[in-house]
Amino acid sequence: MTAADPALVRILDADGAFTPSPAADEYLPLIEALTDAELEQFYRDMVVIRAVDTQAINLQRQGQLALWPPSRGQEAAQVGSAHAARPQDTIFPSYREHVVTRIRGVDTIDVIKLMRGISHGGWDPTDPKNGNTRLYTLVLGSQTLHATGYAMGLAFDGKHASGDADVDQAVMVYYGDGASSQGDVHEAMVFAASYQVPEVFFLQNNQWAISVPVETQSRVPLVLRGRGYGMPSIQVDGNDVLASYAVTRRALDEARAGQGPRAIEAVTYRMGAHTTTDDPTKYRGTDEESQWAQKDPIARMRAFLEGRGAAASFFTDVDSEAAEAADDLRVRTNALPGPDPSNMFDNVYSEAHPLMEEQRAWRAQYEASFTTEEQA
Repeated sequence: MTAADPALVRILDADGAFTPSPAADEYLPLIEALTDAELEQFYRDMVVIRAVDTQAINLQRQGQLALWPPSRGQEAAQVGSAHAARPQDTIFPSYREHVVTRIRGVDTIDVIKLMRGISHGGWDPTDPKNGNTRLYTLVLGSQTLHATGYAMGLAFDGKHASGDADVDQAVMVYYGDGASSQGDVHEAMVFAASYQVPEVFFLQNNQWAISVPVETQSRVPLVLRGRGYGMPSIQVDGNDVLASYAVTRRALDEARAGQGPRAIEAVTYRMGAHTTTDDPTKYRGTDEESQWAQKDPIARMRAFLEGRGAAASFFTDVDSEAAEAADDLRVRTNALPGPDPSNMFDNVYSEAHPLMEEQRAWRAQYEASFTTEEQA
Protein backbone atom coordinates (compact mmCIF):
# COMPACT_ATOMS: atom_id res chain seq x y z
CA MET A 1 0.00 0.00 0.00
CA THR A 2 1.15 3.51 -0.76
CA ALA A 3 2.04 5.57 2.33
CA ALA A 4 0.37 2.95 4.50
CA ASP A 5 -0.11 3.49 8.20
CA PRO A 6 1.58 0.77 10.30
CA ALA A 7 -1.83 -0.01 11.75
CA LEU A 8 -3.36 -0.98 8.39
CA VAL A 9 -6.16 -3.50 8.87
CA ARG A 10 -5.93 -6.37 6.39
CA ILE A 11 -7.40 -9.86 6.69
CA LEU A 12 -6.88 -11.32 3.21
CA ASP A 13 -3.62 -11.06 1.30
CA ALA A 14 -3.65 -10.23 -2.40
CA ASP A 15 -3.65 -13.97 -3.17
CA GLY A 16 -6.70 -14.57 -0.99
CA ALA A 17 -4.84 -16.17 1.89
CA PHE A 18 -6.29 -15.61 5.36
CA THR A 19 -3.34 -13.81 6.94
CA PRO A 20 -4.60 -11.04 9.23
CA SER A 21 -2.30 -8.11 9.89
CA PRO A 22 -1.53 -7.37 13.58
CA ALA A 23 -4.06 -4.52 13.50
CA ALA A 24 -6.76 -6.91 12.29
CA ASP A 25 -6.64 -9.27 15.26
CA GLU A 26 -9.26 -7.38 17.25
CA TYR A 27 -11.70 -7.59 14.32
CA LEU A 28 -11.48 -11.35 13.81
CA PRO A 29 -14.53 -12.17 15.97
CA LEU A 30 -16.67 -10.18 13.54
CA ILE A 31 -15.31 -12.22 10.64
CA GLU A 32 -15.72 -15.52 12.46
CA ALA A 33 -19.39 -14.67 13.02
CA LEU A 34 -20.06 -14.45 9.28
CA THR A 35 -21.87 -17.39 7.70
CA ASP A 36 -20.89 -19.06 4.43
CA ALA A 37 -23.96 -17.48 2.84
CA GLU A 38 -22.86 -13.99 3.92
CA LEU A 39 -19.33 -14.52 2.66
CA GLU A 40 -20.66 -15.72 -0.67
CA GLN A 41 -23.01 -12.73 -0.86
CA PHE A 42 -20.03 -10.40 -0.56
CA TYR A 43 -18.47 -12.05 -3.61
CA ARG A 44 -21.78 -12.12 -5.51
CA ASP A 45 -22.38 -8.42 -5.00
CA MET A 46 -18.88 -7.53 -6.21
CA VAL A 47 -19.14 -9.62 -9.37
CA VAL A 48 -22.63 -8.43 -10.25
CA ILE A 49 -21.85 -4.75 -9.83
CA ARG A 50 -18.70 -5.02 -11.96
CA ALA A 51 -20.78 -6.48 -14.79
CA VAL A 52 -23.41 -3.76 -14.33
CA ASP A 53 -20.70 -1.10 -14.20
CA THR A 54 -19.14 -2.36 -17.44
CA GLN A 55 -22.53 -2.36 -19.12
CA ALA A 56 -23.19 1.22 -18.01
CA ILE A 57 -19.86 2.33 -19.47
CA ASN A 58 -20.81 0.72 -22.78
CA LEU A 59 -24.20 2.41 -22.70
CA GLN A 60 -22.55 5.78 -22.22
CA ARG A 61 -20.22 5.12 -25.15
CA GLN A 62 -23.27 4.27 -27.24
CA GLY A 63 -24.88 7.64 -26.43
CA GLN A 64 -27.46 6.35 -23.98
CA LEU A 65 -26.00 8.21 -20.98
CA ALA A 66 -24.47 11.64 -20.61
CA LEU A 67 -21.94 10.42 -18.06
CA TRP A 68 -20.94 7.38 -16.01
CA PRO A 69 -18.52 7.25 -13.05
CA PRO A 70 -16.95 3.74 -13.07
CA SER A 71 -16.46 1.88 -9.79
CA ARG A 72 -14.19 -0.92 -11.04
CA GLY A 73 -11.59 -1.77 -8.42
CA GLN A 74 -13.49 -0.28 -5.49
CA GLU A 75 -16.00 -3.10 -5.08
CA ALA A 76 -14.57 -4.52 -1.84
CA ALA A 77 -14.53 -1.19 -0.02
CA GLN A 78 -18.13 -0.53 -1.00
CA VAL A 79 -19.60 -4.00 -0.53
CA GLY A 80 -17.96 -4.58 2.84
CA SER A 81 -18.98 -1.23 4.26
CA ALA A 82 -22.52 -1.38 2.88
CA HIS A 83 -23.17 -4.77 4.47
CA ALA A 84 -21.79 -3.43 7.75
CA ALA A 85 -24.59 -0.88 8.05
CA ARG A 86 -27.86 -1.72 9.75
CA PRO A 87 -31.26 -1.12 8.09
CA GLN A 88 -32.03 1.92 10.27
CA ASP A 89 -28.77 3.66 9.35
CA THR A 90 -28.77 6.48 6.78
CA ILE A 91 -26.29 6.41 3.89
CA PHE A 92 -24.95 9.49 2.10
CA PRO A 93 -23.15 8.39 -1.10
CA SER A 94 -20.91 10.42 -3.34
CA TYR A 95 -21.47 9.54 -7.02
CA ARG A 96 -19.86 6.17 -7.73
CA GLU A 97 -21.25 4.06 -4.87
CA HIS A 98 -23.37 2.01 -7.27
CA VAL A 99 -23.19 -1.23 -5.33
CA VAL A 100 -23.85 0.54 -2.03
CA THR A 101 -27.12 1.89 -3.38
CA ARG A 102 -27.95 -1.52 -4.87
CA ILE A 103 -27.37 -3.31 -1.56
CA ARG A 104 -29.54 -0.77 0.24
CA GLY A 105 -32.42 -1.41 -2.16
CA VAL A 106 -32.10 1.30 -4.83
CA ASP A 107 -32.87 0.04 -8.33
CA THR A 108 -29.80 0.68 -10.49
CA ILE A 109 -32.04 1.96 -13.27
CA ASP A 110 -32.71 4.96 -11.03
CA VAL A 111 -28.98 5.74 -11.07
CA ILE A 112 -29.11 5.39 -14.85
CA LYS A 113 -31.99 7.90 -15.03
CA LEU A 114 -29.83 10.46 -13.26
CA MET A 115 -26.89 9.89 -15.59
CA ARG A 116 -29.21 9.98 -18.60
CA GLY A 117 -30.53 13.39 -17.62
CA ILE A 118 -34.18 12.42 -17.20
CA SER A 119 -34.14 12.81 -13.42
CA HIS A 120 -32.67 15.43 -11.12
CA GLY A 121 -32.25 12.99 -8.25
CA GLY A 122 -32.67 9.44 -9.44
CA TRP A 123 -34.73 8.02 -6.60
CA ASP A 124 -36.86 9.06 -3.64
CA PRO A 125 -34.62 8.95 -0.53
CA THR A 126 -37.70 8.93 1.72
CA ASP A 127 -39.15 5.79 0.13
CA PRO A 128 -38.52 2.86 2.53
CA LYS A 129 -37.61 0.56 -0.35
CA ASN A 130 -34.48 2.67 -0.96
CA GLY A 131 -33.03 1.84 2.44
CA ASN A 132 -32.46 5.33 3.87
CA THR A 133 -30.12 6.09 0.97
CA ARG A 134 -29.68 9.76 0.15
CA LEU A 135 -29.09 11.03 -3.38
CA TYR A 136 -25.83 11.11 -5.28
CA THR A 137 -23.88 14.34 -4.88
CA LEU A 138 -21.65 15.55 -7.70
CA VAL A 139 -20.47 18.63 -5.81
CA LEU A 140 -17.31 17.27 -4.21
CA GLY A 141 -17.52 16.81 -0.46
CA SER A 142 -20.82 18.59 0.11
CA GLN A 143 -22.48 15.33 1.14
CA THR A 144 -20.28 15.23 4.25
CA LEU A 145 -21.93 18.43 5.47
CA HIS A 146 -25.37 17.00 4.73
CA ALA A 147 -24.47 13.80 6.59
CA THR A 148 -23.12 15.63 9.61
CA GLY A 149 -26.19 17.84 9.79
CA TYR A 150 -28.40 14.77 9.66
CA ALA A 151 -26.31 13.06 12.33
CA MET A 152 -26.59 16.15 14.53
CA GLY A 153 -30.34 15.86 14.17
CA LEU A 154 -30.21 12.25 15.31
CA ALA A 155 -28.22 13.30 18.35
CA PHE A 156 -30.55 16.20 19.21
CA ASP A 157 -33.59 13.93 18.82
CA GLY A 158 -32.10 11.20 20.99
CA LYS A 159 -32.12 8.61 18.23
CA HIS A 160 -28.82 7.00 19.22
CA ALA A 161 -27.05 5.82 22.36
CA SER A 162 -30.17 4.24 23.88
CA GLY A 163 -28.47 0.89 24.18
CA ASP A 164 -30.79 -0.81 21.69
CA ALA A 165 -28.73 -1.75 18.63
CA ASP A 166 -31.87 -2.53 16.65
CA VAL A 167 -33.25 0.97 17.14
CA ASP A 168 -30.28 3.32 17.52
CA GLN A 169 -29.28 5.03 14.29
CA ALA A 170 -26.02 6.11 12.69
CA VAL A 171 -24.97 7.86 9.51
CA MET A 172 -22.29 6.84 7.02
CA VAL A 173 -20.98 9.17 4.35
CA TYR A 174 -18.79 8.20 1.39
CA TYR A 175 -16.23 10.49 -0.22
CA GLY A 176 -12.94 10.22 -2.09
CA ASP A 177 -9.35 11.27 -1.65
CA GLY A 178 -9.88 14.28 -3.89
CA ALA A 179 -12.94 15.38 -1.95
CA SER A 180 -10.98 15.02 1.30
CA SER A 181 -9.13 18.21 0.35
CA GLN A 182 -12.37 20.19 0.14
CA GLY A 183 -13.21 22.63 2.90
CA ASP A 184 -16.67 21.12 3.27
CA VAL A 185 -15.17 17.84 4.49
CA HIS A 186 -13.10 19.52 7.15
CA GLU A 187 -15.99 21.70 8.33
CA ALA A 188 -18.14 18.57 8.54
CA MET A 189 -15.49 16.86 10.67
CA VAL A 190 -15.26 19.88 12.97
CA PHE A 191 -18.99 19.79 13.69
CA ALA A 192 -19.12 16.00 13.89
CA ALA A 193 -16.36 15.93 16.48
CA SER A 194 -17.67 18.94 18.40
CA TYR A 195 -21.15 17.48 18.76
CA GLN A 196 -19.97 13.86 19.00
CA VAL A 197 -22.49 12.76 16.41
CA PRO A 198 -23.20 9.14 15.37
CA GLU A 199 -21.39 9.28 12.04
CA VAL A 200 -18.77 7.33 10.11
CA PHE A 201 -16.73 9.12 7.46
CA PHE A 202 -15.82 6.49 4.84
CA LEU A 203 -13.00 7.74 2.63
CA GLN A 204 -12.22 5.69 -0.46
CA ASN A 205 -8.64 6.56 -1.31
CA ASN A 206 -8.50 5.37 -4.91
CA GLN A 207 -5.13 7.11 -5.41
CA TRP A 208 -6.25 9.69 -7.97
CA ALA A 209 -8.35 12.87 -7.76
CA ILE A 210 -9.04 12.76 -11.48
CA SER A 211 -5.44 13.39 -12.65
CA VAL A 212 -3.89 14.48 -9.34
CA PRO A 213 -2.13 11.71 -7.37
CA VAL A 214 -2.84 11.38 -3.68
CA GLU A 215 0.82 12.09 -2.86
CA THR A 216 0.34 15.60 -4.23
CA GLN A 217 -2.79 16.20 -2.17
CA SER A 218 -1.40 15.06 1.17
CA ARG A 219 2.11 14.61 2.53
CA VAL A 220 0.84 12.21 5.19
CA PRO A 221 -1.62 9.29 5.05
CA LEU A 222 -5.17 10.57 4.75
CA VAL A 223 -6.19 8.59 7.82
CA LEU A 224 -4.37 11.19 9.90
CA ARG A 225 -6.79 13.92 8.89
CA GLY A 226 -9.61 12.45 10.94
CA ARG A 227 -7.30 11.97 13.88
CA GLY A 228 -6.42 15.64 13.66
CA TYR A 229 -9.97 16.43 14.73
CA GLY A 230 -9.80 14.02 17.65
CA MET A 231 -11.74 11.40 15.73
CA PRO A 232 -10.72 7.73 16.03
CA SER A 233 -9.55 6.79 12.55
CA ILE A 234 -8.67 3.47 10.97
CA GLN A 235 -6.82 2.69 7.77
CA VAL A 236 -8.06 -0.46 6.06
CA ASP A 237 -7.06 -2.41 2.96
CA GLY A 238 -9.91 -1.29 0.74
CA ASN A 239 -9.41 -4.22 -1.63
CA ASP A 240 -10.15 -6.66 1.19
CA VAL A 241 -13.92 -6.99 1.54
CA LEU A 242 -13.64 -8.76 4.90
CA ALA A 243 -11.51 -6.01 6.40
CA SER A 244 -13.79 -3.33 5.01
CA TYR A 245 -16.79 -5.06 6.54
CA ALA A 246 -15.28 -5.64 9.98
CA VAL A 247 -13.80 -2.17 10.42
CA THR A 248 -16.98 -0.44 9.27
CA ARG A 249 -19.20 -2.68 11.37
CA ARG A 250 -17.37 -1.80 14.55
CA ALA A 251 -17.11 1.89 13.69
CA LEU A 252 -20.85 2.15 13.07
CA ASP A 253 -21.67 0.20 16.22
CA GLU A 254 -19.50 2.54 18.28
CA ALA A 255 -20.96 5.66 16.67
CA ARG A 256 -24.48 4.34 17.14
CA ALA A 257 -23.77 3.61 20.81
CA GLY A 258 -22.87 7.23 21.50
CA GLN A 259 -19.07 7.06 21.30
CA GLY A 260 -18.86 9.80 18.68
CA PRO A 261 -17.83 9.90 15.03
CA ARG A 262 -15.27 7.63 13.37
CA ALA A 263 -13.23 7.96 10.19
CA ILE A 264 -12.09 5.16 7.89
CA GLU A 265 -9.58 5.40 5.07
CA ALA A 266 -10.05 2.50 2.67
CA VAL A 267 -6.89 2.24 0.57
CA THR A 268 -8.03 1.05 -2.85
CA TYR A 269 -7.57 1.86 -6.53
CA ARG A 270 -9.69 3.24 -9.34
CA MET A 271 -8.93 0.74 -12.10
CA GLY A 272 -10.84 2.67 -14.74
CA ALA A 273 -11.36 6.29 -15.64
CA HIS A 274 -12.57 8.92 -13.19
CA THR A 275 -15.67 9.25 -15.37
CA THR A 276 -16.36 8.43 -18.98
CA THR A 277 -15.14 11.94 -19.90
CA ASP A 278 -11.68 11.11 -18.53
CA ASP A 279 -8.66 9.47 -20.18
CA PRO A 280 -6.40 8.00 -17.46
CA THR A 281 -3.69 7.12 -19.98
CA LYS A 282 -2.81 10.83 -20.03
CA TYR A 283 -1.63 10.84 -16.41
CA ARG A 284 -0.79 7.33 -15.18
CA GLY A 285 1.22 4.43 -16.51
CA THR A 286 0.45 0.82 -17.28
CA ASP A 287 2.98 -0.42 -14.70
CA GLU A 288 0.96 1.14 -11.91
CA GLU A 289 -2.27 -0.29 -13.26
CA SER A 290 -0.73 -3.73 -13.60
CA GLN A 291 0.52 -3.68 -10.01
CA TRP A 292 -2.91 -2.82 -8.67
CA ALA A 293 -4.59 -5.36 -10.96
CA GLN A 294 -2.72 -8.03 -8.99
CA LYS A 295 -4.64 -6.81 -5.91
CA ASP A 296 -8.04 -7.12 -7.61
CA PRO A 297 -10.66 -7.38 -4.83
CA ILE A 298 -12.82 -9.87 -6.71
CA ALA A 299 -9.97 -12.25 -7.55
CA ARG A 300 -8.85 -12.03 -3.92
CA MET A 301 -12.24 -13.00 -2.52
CA ARG A 302 -12.70 -15.76 -5.09
CA ALA A 303 -9.39 -17.33 -4.09
CA PHE A 304 -10.43 -17.16 -0.45
CA LEU A 305 -13.78 -18.84 -1.12
CA GLU A 306 -12.18 -21.51 -3.27
CA GLY A 307 -9.79 -22.21 -0.43
CA ARG A 308 -12.78 -22.70 1.86
CA GLY A 309 -14.25 -25.23 -0.54
CA ALA A 310 -16.87 -23.20 -2.41
CA ALA A 311 -18.35 -25.28 -5.23
CA ALA A 312 -17.59 -24.50 -8.86
CA SER A 313 -21.34 -24.30 -9.44
CA PHE A 314 -21.49 -21.30 -7.09
CA PHE A 315 -19.11 -19.28 -9.24
CA THR A 316 -20.96 -20.31 -12.40
CA ASP A 317 -24.23 -19.18 -10.84
CA VAL A 318 -22.75 -15.83 -9.86
CA ASP A 319 -21.39 -15.23 -13.35
CA SER A 320 -24.81 -16.02 -14.81
CA GLU A 321 -26.52 -13.63 -12.41
CA ALA A 322 -24.04 -10.90 -13.29
CA ALA A 323 -24.62 -11.36 -17.02
CA GLU A 324 -28.39 -11.29 -16.53
CA ALA A 325 -28.18 -8.12 -14.42
CA ALA A 326 -26.10 -6.40 -17.09
CA ASP A 327 -28.46 -7.48 -19.86
CA ASP A 328 -31.47 -6.32 -17.86
CA LEU A 329 -29.87 -2.92 -17.34
CA ARG A 330 -29.20 -2.55 -21.06
CA VAL A 331 -32.76 -3.47 -22.03
CA ARG A 332 -34.35 -1.15 -19.49
CA THR A 333 -31.99 1.71 -20.32
CA ASN A 334 -32.76 1.49 -24.03
CA ALA A 335 -36.47 1.64 -23.17
CA LEU A 336 -36.13 4.91 -21.28
CA PRO A 337 -37.25 8.19 -22.88
CA GLY A 338 -34.77 10.88 -23.78
CA PRO A 339 -34.25 13.92 -21.58
CA ASP A 340 -36.92 16.63 -21.75
CA PRO A 341 -35.08 19.92 -22.41
CA SER A 342 -37.79 21.94 -20.67
CA ASN A 343 -36.75 20.46 -17.34
CA MET A 344 -33.74 22.75 -17.24
CA PHE A 345 -36.09 25.73 -17.08
CA ASP A 346 -38.84 24.19 -14.94
CA ASN A 347 -36.74 23.34 -11.93
CA VAL A 348 -34.55 26.40 -11.37
CA TYR A 349 -37.06 28.47 -9.40
CA SER A 350 -40.10 27.34 -7.41
CA GLU A 351 -42.27 29.82 -9.29
CA ALA A 352 -42.33 31.18 -12.83
CA HIS A 353 -39.41 33.51 -13.51
CA PRO A 354 -39.10 35.95 -16.43
CA LEU A 355 -35.45 35.09 -17.09
CA MET A 356 -36.28 31.40 -17.40
CA GLU A 357 -39.17 32.17 -19.73
CA GLU A 358 -36.88 34.30 -21.88
CA GLN A 359 -34.33 31.51 -22.10
CA ARG A 360 -37.02 28.94 -22.84
CA ALA A 361 -38.31 31.07 -25.73
CA TRP A 362 -34.77 31.57 -27.09
CA ARG A 363 -34.12 27.84 -27.04
CA ALA A 364 -37.40 27.08 -28.82
CA GLN A 365 -36.59 29.65 -31.51
CA TYR A 366 -33.05 28.30 -31.88
CA GLU A 367 -34.29 24.75 -32.26
CA ALA A 368 -36.94 25.82 -34.75
CA SER A 369 -34.28 27.46 -36.94
CA PHE A 370 -32.74 24.06 -37.64
CA THR A 371 -36.11 22.64 -38.62
CA THR A 372 -36.70 25.54 -41.00
CA GLU A 373 -33.30 25.09 -42.67
CA GLU A 374 -33.86 21.36 -43.11
CA GLN A 375 -37.28 21.94 -44.69
CA ALA A 376 -35.80 24.51 -47.02
